[in-house]
This record gives sequence, C-alpha cells and structure tokens, in this order.
Amino acid sequence: MQAALRYVAVSVGYDRTPVLTDVDLDLRPGQRLALVGPNGAGKSTLIKSVLGLAPILAGRASVLGADPAAARGRAGYVPQTDTLDADFPVSVRQVVMMGRYRRIGWWRPARAADRRAVAEALDRVGLAGRAGHRFGTLSGGQRQRVLLARAIAAEPRLLLLDEPFNGVDAVSQEAIVAVLRQLSAEGTALVLSTHDLGVARELADLVCLVNGRQWAVGPPGETLTADKLRLTYGGHAVDLPDGRMMLVEP
Repeated sequence: MQAALRYVAVSVGYDRTPVLTDVDLDLRPGQRLALVGPNGAGKSTLIKSVLGLAPILAGRASVLGADPAAARGRAGYVPQTDTLDADFPVSVRQVVMMGRYRRIGWWRPARAADRRAVAEALDRVGLAGRAGHRFGTLSGGQRQRVLLARAIAAEPRLLLLDEPFNGVDAVSQEAIVAVLRQLSAEGTALVLSTHDLGVARELADLVCLVNGRQWAVGPPGETLTADKLRLTYGGHAVDLPDGRMMLVEP
C-alpha cells in the first residue's frame, strides 16, 4: 500500500534556515496523525511543507507518491485562520464550492457533480440547512465546519488541518471529530495540529511531538507520556487525578 505521507530525515524551513529538523513520518491511507507541540514549534511549517508551500531543506519527502508540490491538487487543507472576510457577501454554498475550483476551472460553470459534492460536504458537517446563509453570519464554530466542508468537497486523499479546534464550541468540535472519523474510515489520511492532548489521545492513530525537531512519533500511548512531553515542551508535565495531563511551560 502506497504511503499517503513519507518523510525521511526531513528538515523544513525558510531562506535556508531550518524551522524543524529530524522528521521521520510514515502515514498510511486512513490513518490519523496529530502534530503536538508548543506555539512556534514548527507544526504549521510542517503542514505547509506537505503542501509544497514551505521548502524541504534536507531529507526525502513523498506525498501520495509524488513530490509535495505535485501532490497538492490531491490534498485538502483547512488553515488555522481563513482569509475570508466575514463581512464579504458570500454564501456558505459559494464558500464550499471554492473547494471544487481545481476540478471546474476558475471561469467554467459548476456541473451537477460539483453541486452534488458541495451539498454532500455540507450535509456531512451538519450545515445543509445553512447553504444559502451568508458565511459571515455564522458562529466561529460553524464557519470552521464550512471550511472543513470546502476541503471535503475537493475529495482529497490527504486532509491537513491546522489547529481545527481553536475557538470552536463543543457542538462544532464534536461534529468535526465525527466527520474526521468518517473520512479516515473511508481511506482519507489525516494530519492535524493541536494543543489539545485529549483530542490527540482520542482521535489520532499516531502522534508526532515537535519543537524545533521531532522528539517522538508513534501511537498516543507511547508518545503522550510525561517524560516525552517534558522533553518536547521543555517544562513540566503534571498528571491530574482525572487522568488528564497538564503542561507547565518554563
């Protein structure tokens, strides 16, 4: 089975300056990978490198069997913050249709298959009834679900999400998690960055701990340990009575 993502001794960065080094990843179709680390650790840069938007400075990188930039059309992306102006008069349906532009072409009309893909994506995220609403009138959590629907509409084989739960209400987080589980069950590989150790523990098949370099990668039970989190965060990991872990950064 071809790997959805394979990095071997990879360093990524900008202007020949590494942001993240020593990255080794092997992600298979249907697997879910969580990137965990503090702010500025290199998580977003790593995601952008998978899309061919941040240079690979060293090592070997393969995305869906190709160079990252060449595979970009088969990958979906949900950014940490979207550039869409909430005041811009665009409907939810129009936002999701943007995910079809690579298939349609910028100046061609949408086909029945495109409209069907948009409707199905909105139904998946529980917002079919909001298709005609203005995007900017939705709550933050609903807007994040629309952006996820936009990525789904592109029918990606690999989906990348940068902090998808930041500022998201509990209802939307539950809806997003359910959709991600469905997508992986259908064979879509997922990479998401998160600060939430609980999400990483419950959702991910693999966790990659990063902070300037890769500190560990493997199943949550092997990576989300106090010792490895201490190394990654450079601080203290405190076990709480309810089974959670709290990180105290220096």
